[in-house]
Amino acid sequence: MEVSVYNIKGEDTGRKVVLNASIFGIEPNDHAIYLDVKQYMANQRQGTHKSKERSEISGSTRKLGRQKGGGGARRGDVNSPVLVGGGRVFGPRPRDYYFKLNKKVKALARKSALSYKAQNNAIVVVEDFSFEAPKTKNFIDVLKNLNISDKKLLLILPEANKNVYLSARNLKAANVQTISGLNTYRVLDAGVVVFTEKSLSAVDNILDTKKEA
Repeated sequence: MEVSVYNIKGEDTGRKVVLNASIFGIEPNDHAIYLDVKQYMANQRQGTHKSKERSEISGSTRKLGRQKGGGGARRGDVNSPVLVGGGRVFGPRPRDYYFKLNKKVKALARKSALSYKAQNNAIVVVEDFSFEAPKTKNFIDVLKNLNISDKKLLLILPEANKNVYLSARNLKAANVQTISGLNTYRVLDAGVVVFTEKSLSAVDNILDTKKEA
């Protein structure tokens, strides 16, 4: 699949790049996508939830009533879970939601997500660019020139660029990531994925399994 290369003025440079079929042209694996997104969302959880159980509640340990014959549930002290203000039974405790996912599955998920974007013509390639200073207006002008200002954007850079990042930071619908931060969730969450020429080459180096072989 060939894609035209544009400059930041929205002009077609006349050059075309061929999207690697082993990355952008595979049959998407929905289950791999599900697992990768599930792991990403799990890793966002702090896992700091906690409720007090019976032994952690402050209160008198005096027995409140008879063991039998009251007509209701047994209860001991005021910390009993059956009373208002008592401890919680099997309440949440701090935990880590991380789970292991094989590298090959994660790579397959990213390639599947990129293939979906390629199928929907939601991939744009621009010349490598930078800004002299951080300015949101300059970034907005680039989006308007590329006719993608009305879409949720994911811009993939080959390496960190502070001026470009700061220029896009105030835009709710724009997300700037380096190639190392490319993940399945962000690709699927974006309406259009914009690669610079160098970042597109970097994707080939990272995800092309044929080169690794």
